[in-house]
Amino acid sequence: MLGDMSEPPSHPSRRTFLSRTAGAGAIGAGLLTSGALAGCQRAGAAAGGPGRPAARRAVPENSKPGDPNWHIRHLGRPDAIMGYAAPASVLPGEPARLFASTTSREFTVTAFRIGWYRGDLARRVWRSGPVRGHRQRAAEMDEPTRTVYTRWGESLTVPTDGWPEGAYLLRLDAESGAQRYVPLTVRSASAAGKVVLKSAVSTWQAYNLWGGYDLYLGPGGYGDRSYVVSLDRPFDKEGANLFLVYERKLVSLAERMGLPLAYLTSMEIAADPRALDGAAAFVSPGHDEYWTPAERAHVTAARDRGVNLAFLGANCMFRRIRLEPTRLGENRRVVCYKTSYLLDPMYGRDDALVTNDFREPPHPDPESSVTGTIYESYPAVADYVVATPHAWMFRGTGVRKGTRFRALVGIEYDRVNPGYPVRRPIQVLAHSPLTCNGVNSYQDSAYYTHRGGAGVFNVGTMRWVESFGPPLYHWGITRACGRFTRRVTANVLRAFAEGPAAGKYPAHDNLDAMREWPGDPIAARHNLWPPVVL
Repeated sequence: MLGDMSEPPSHPSRRTFLSRTAGAGAIGAGLLTSGALAGCQRAGAAAGGPGRPAARRAVPENSKPGDPNWHIRHLGRPDAIMGYAAPASVLPGEPARLFASTTSREFTVTAFRIGWYRGDLARRVWRSGPVRGHRQRAAEMDEPTRTVYTRWGESLTVPTDGWPEGAYLLRLDAESGAQRYVPLTVRSASAAGKVVLKSAVSTWQAYNLWGGYDLYLGPGGYGDRSYVVSLDRPFDKEGANLFLVYERKLVSLAERMGLPLAYLTSMEIAADPRALDGAAAFVSPGHDEYWTPAERAHVTAARDRGVNLAFLGANCMFRRIRLEPTRLGENRRVVCYKTSYLLDPMYGRDDALVTNDFREPPHPDPESSVTGTIYESYPAVADYVVATPHAWMFRGTGVRKGTRFRALVGIEYDRVNPGYPVRRPIQVLAHSPLTCNGVNSYQDSAYYTHRGGAGVFNVGTMRWVESFGPPLYHWGITRACGRFTRRVTANVLRAFAEGPAAGKYPAHDNLDAMREWPGDPIAARHNLWPPVVL
């Protein structure tokens, strides 16, 4: 059956597209127009009042000196240095345990907070002294689920005293010169009045091929994949690939705007029904595929209370997962049987928790009822075509009906499909023709408003956050495209930060005029159900 195959051989591997090394780069000039950052700096200059010593003035976080040397410059051999943290997120002041393995005698750890920092994009907040290094034991495997994990000893405890909440990269520097990242979120105790930026830790782990297995591949391909993956192991590549590609530029943009921000991971949102209480908005990053039913329920409940939602990618909320504990703590195993869902221990016991795609049996619940758009297929690359230039989120961009942005659609895409649940009123903002697997279809960006007061915005392409600035991965995305996506995102974040958006920014329903076909052209052409998903 299709689900037991890798992608068709005529198409390049999805992993090829997703595994581009994510370097660093400034978001670029022309990001904002309303002086949000300048206003933040003015507020900092005024803090303390006349006559007070400069040392007592409150300095806004992103006006503090950054460190442009936060990048990884030398990976070295795969075993030269690597590590992981437990837990994946901590409250400010809570310690994180670091587990590292290296072929060097010593290594150091430097903690960088990701932000704007006058274009440096990160600030160094802490550095360890020399830490004795050694090669830790080999990875182990839970055979029934093909779960790779480690039983490493703790290398050191990382203190977070005085660290502001935010997204962090711990850089491990081996004596040999080899470097790796370990991502860590210093989460917010309260989301009240803030724009919540989500770290999609569950999705990071789904694509983590460290040890030879993830939720897509094993040594024998898709049929040999893991059904469960563990956070008790390092990430592959440079250690933070999906964060750098799909989240880092969003964090820098939001921090540069001076918005009140909160930081949470997928794990806290799933575990705590009150995690989003009082939030102004919730923002899903560029690739946020794997959700528990509880996380979806908590985000949906927040929307119903008037919390605005922004989905800045595609293929969001597609996979239904469970989270399980390991010896290192709660929520450190990501369970997703996908097309092998008949093997899921919950099958026949609690079908709402069986880990297949949300739209598929045994408990279909398509994600479009929350996200507005629905994932259609992969791989596709196409120009992004503006359909509704007068929409409020396009203000200041200068677009007209039919304005195109080259190669912005890809590598996965969504559209508004009346064959699935669609919230009304819904406004289709972009309607981009494309060809995927030999079938003609469309990509859509859309915005709907909810009776509870929330506005919900979905860009419907995975390349949105990637387009903000360098690196652009040689995919043909232009600087003009980056100016457009940054401005639209800034418009949305600023409006959503004000609170429930439906009253001030209503959706103007145009779905009937778009004549969307209520079906799946990819599946129909190939007589396949489910459509091609990997």
